[in-house]
Order: sequence, then structure tokens, then C-alpha cells
Amino acid sequence: MSQPRLLGGRYELDTVIGRGGMAEVYRARDLRLDRVVAVKTLRSDLARDPTFQARFRREAQSAASLNHPSVIAVYDTGEDMIGDTSIPYIVMEYVDGSTLRDLLRENRALLPDKALEITDGILRALDYSHRGGIVHRDIKPANVMMTRAHEVKVMDFGIARAMADSAATMTQTAQVIGTAQYLSPEQARGERVDARSDIYSTGCVLYELLTGKPPFTGDSPVAIAYQHVREEPVPPSQVDPEIPQWADAIVLKAMAKDAAHRYQNATEFRQEIQRVLQGQPVSSTAASTMLMGAQPGGTQVMGGYHGGPPQHTQVQRPVGDGYDLPPVRYDENGPERGGGGKKAAIWIALAVVFIGGAAAIGFLMSGGKGDDEKKVAVPQSIVDVPRKQAEAELTKLGLKLGDPTTDYNNDIRRGNVVTADPKPGSNVAEGSTVTLTISKGKRPPAEVDVPDVTGKPYSVAKNMLEERGFDVEKRVENSDTVPRLSVIRTDPSGGGKAPKNSTVRVFVSNGPNNLKVPTLTNSSQRAACAKLESLGLQCKVEKGFAPPDKPVAPGFVYDQSPGPDATVAPGDTVTIYVAQKPSPTPTIGPSGPTFPTFPDGDGG
Repeated sequence: MSQPRLLGGRYELDTVIGRGGMAEVYRARDLRLDRVVAVKTLRSDLARDPTFQARFRREAQSAASLNHPSVIAVYDTGEDMIGDTSIPYIVMEYVDGSTLRDLLRENRALLPDKALEITDGILRALDYSHRGGIVHRDIKPANVMMTRAHEVKVMDFGIARAMADSAATMTQTAQVIGTAQYLSPEQARGERVDARSDIYSTGCVLYELLTGKPPFTGDSPVAIAYQHVREEPVPPSQVDPEIPQWADAIVLKAMAKDAAHRYQNATEFRQEIQRVLQGQPVSSTAASTMLMGAQPGGTQVMGGYHGGPPQHTQVQRPVGDGYDLPPVRYDENGPERGGGGKKAAIWIALAVVFIGGAAAIGFLMSGGKGDDEKKVAVPQSIVDVPRKQAEAELTKLGLKLGDPTTDYNNDIRRGNVVTADPKPGSNVAEGSTVTLTISKGKRPPAEVDVPDVTGKPYSVAKNMLEERGFDVEKRVENSDTVPRLSVIRTDPSGGGKAPKNSTVRVFVSNGPNNLKVPTLTNSSQRAACAKLESLGLQCKVEKGFAPPDKPVAPGFVYDQSPGPDATVAPGDTVTIYVAQKPSPTPTIGPSGPTFPTFPDGDGG
């Protein structure tokens, strides 16, 4: 029987629970912490390609920077050697649940209020990531998980960021083949995206939760992308009359073609959802957006709607609170609605058509004027040079400068150019705007939880902190409340976070600042010294003959200095006077002289 594969001497791989275009995901056990985790590894056939190596490492960095209950957590990263090839891996939270893609199988729809609750969970994750400057760019049912406790968790933030840093477009990666149904118009046009692109994609997911099918379908990704750019979605209530019109208002505003007409951030979208769930009317801007809902064959002005609470009516194939979740899957790029059963060769062919089609859509959106424009190439030489030098080179070519963005980069020094949008090497019209991404230097190390060790013995606390990867620095303080050699506090405090491999200062109690000397007379020498040492005091022994007024057995204390209840400081010395054995006096008996024996107090 073969031994399980072990990564980093710690993670024992079990079964494969997901496969994607770039990685495989395993169920695994963390042997150190004895917990189940999910481990994503770069596919071995791609591991020799430095491009995929770099993408995977950037994914690990991006994903590890997010720490939120609605985002699947990243615990650790590392690399494993197979032969002479380095295989990077990411250790993630293992979620017991299923993706929305599996939940929506067979075109099942959800009750409107349940659909809103799930969407609210997605927006919680996006609100957190957007505040941190990270745009997901690939929100879809396959990237949203529901736990057995009905909690929402969003995954694959890192993949979206790793593919093209802060300027991802549809033409830059075949990743979009499975996600055309959730593309924003600006993604389909190959334009720069921001947080509002995620708002549009979330609106598409809400549409499918309500109706059981995505807002746009077609024979190819290009056909679907064209609809995102040109066509208005059929309002959900026209797909199913039992869907309330407040749902139309929310969905159509989220899916507005012009990003300026959408909810401008995840917080605004969530506030709208909370208003409706509490029985309040939708906002006036959402209601006005609803008047522009489209039907096949043209645009129709819908009857006015003044909002109201969710109607708990049944929709097509409803899924209630007690739905059964399918088995958990971590497929990175699994097919969306209608994609099952097609062979990989067909998808590869579609990729070629799709990428070419995306360029065609961009051409159409610009009015087809590209032939007469003078083209210049964004120079490759602007990468890894100081910002001013790059800007001077671009200006010399007749290009305009956009407001630069910043990002961490472990390979490019702070202040130098990481990349540009459009990308270096691409041809653009003279006078086009180029936006530089400037390095903020090396990414700070991933932060890990600092365990709360307050009140624990120092030896136990030290082991707990070292297991988390911290260095421990011991500091000693007096404390009137914390027992000696126990932890008073730590810096940083327990329950917070700190960079892995950083130092945690542990403040250990040396006992009270002022101590009272205990009564030691009539105790054995050993017992008296042990009591003093437990209080942090030094024990000095003087031996002599006990005076007649203090009769004690040899080896026992007949006096002490300082006396009982005297105040001393930790580390002070207390002298105990121990009775020694008297010189024996023989007794003459019938059998000759004998000597008396005395008990020895040294034995306790």
C-alpha cells in the first residue's frame, strides 16, 4: 500500500476534490494541528513553466491577504519538490458544503428572500475585498459556496488577481470561457475594470438565483459577451410572473450597462437588499432603472412599482431552507449552465473564437475607426524602471498618462513600474491613455492568529506560540494577581494577528511586588527552603544548637530572619536556622555503653 503524499512535512494529501485549468485541489489533513484542510497545488505538467509558477505564487499572495468570514481562508503556502521541479501549493480552509453552481443544477430557482440573503453574503465578501483594493473579476455560481450551516463563502479571489494584476481584461486569459454568462460589459469590451464590474456579475448571479437561468445565453461565449454589451436582460418577473417587481428593480440596477448607473459599491447594494428584506420600498434610483427593462423585440416601459416586502410565493422548482446540498467541489473553472458534457477540444476552439471575438466587439464599440489611426507600441522597456523615467518615455511617444495605481511586488523594487494598462508590447492609438502600476515593494508577510495564552504557564504558552511560527521573547514582571511563572499578557495581544515569524513578547509573572515572609519555624529544612523558593525568595541555611526555649528536633527550623510577616522583595534572601544534632552522651548499661539517636529533619 503506497504512503500518502506529504507536503511540507505537515499536510497529508487524501483525495482530489477539484481540478481546474491550472491547479488540482486535494482534501488533506494538517498533521500538526490535526484538522482537515483543502490543498491546492499547481499541476505538475505546468510546474516547469515560469509563467504559471509566477501566476500561482501571485494567487497565493493575493488570497493570503484576505481574512474575512465570507472569504475562504488561506492558512499557509509553500513549495514541494518532485524530482528537480518545484510545485507550489496553497493550504486553504476546507468548507463542508457545495457551490451555488451545484445548488442551481437542473435550472432550479430559489425563493426571492433566500436569493437576497445569499446575494447579501456575496456582497459582504466583496465589500471587504474592495475596501482592500482587490476586485474579484470572476463572480459566478461556481465561485460561491454554501456551507452546511447555510453560510456564504466566496473563493478564488487570488486567481482573478493573479491573471492580470489590476488591469484584467477578457482577452488576456482563457479563464473567461466558462464565465461569459457573468461578464460585465466593460470586461467584454476589453476595458479596465473596477469594483462595479463585480456588482454587475453579482447582479447576474442574483438573476439566476431568482429565475433558475442566467440572464444571457448563446451558442458561443462571443454571442453571450455581445449580449452583455448590447442587449438588455429580460426582467426576472417576465421570466416567472411570481417573482415580485422589486426583484426587477434591484437586478436591473445592478446590471446597468453604464457602470455609473449601477450600485456604486457593495455597501450600497447591500443596503438596498436590507431595505427590501425589512419590508421597505426600493430606492428611487432602483425603481427608475426598472422602467427601462427590456423584452425580446424591444424595450417596454413597465408599470410603476413602489416597493414592498418580499412576497413569500413559490417560484419555479423552489428551494426552501431545508434544501440538500450536493457534495462539496472545489473545481477551479468548472463549466457553468449548459456547459456540461462538451469535449475539451470544443472549448479550446471556442477560446480562439472568443478571444478574437472580444477584440471584434471592442472594435464595434469604438465605431470601427481603427484603420485610420496611427498606432504606437507601449514599450516593454518601461517595466522595472523608475516611474518618472517610464512616464517620460510614454510622453515622448505621444501617449497620455492616467492616474497610476500601486501594488506589492516581491521582485520589483519600490517606486519602479510593475506593469501598465494597456500592457507593455501592445499596440494602441497615438494619444491613448496608459496607466502605470507602481511597485509598493515586497508584500508584507502573511498574518496569522496570535493565540491567547494569558494565565497559562510560560512553558505551555511558549510551545503554543512557536507552533504558530512565532519567535518568543520572555519578559519578567511582578504581579499581585497572576501566579508566579504564569503569563500576564503578550505583545501583540492574544486574539489579534501578527506577521508569521515575527516576535511575540511574553510577560511572565514573578509574583507580587512585596512579599510577606511565611512562618518557617518547626518546619524541616527541605520544606522551609521549598516554600521560600516557590515565592521567588532565596533560602540561606545556618546550622546551630537550638536554645532551650526553642526545642526542635535536629534538621528542623528553630528560628528565621526576617521573621514571619516581614515584608521583602522578590529575590531577597531569608535565613533559616536549623538545629544540628547534639554530641551524643553514652549510657552505661548491662551490655556496655550505647548512644542515643535523633530524627533527621533534612528528610522532610
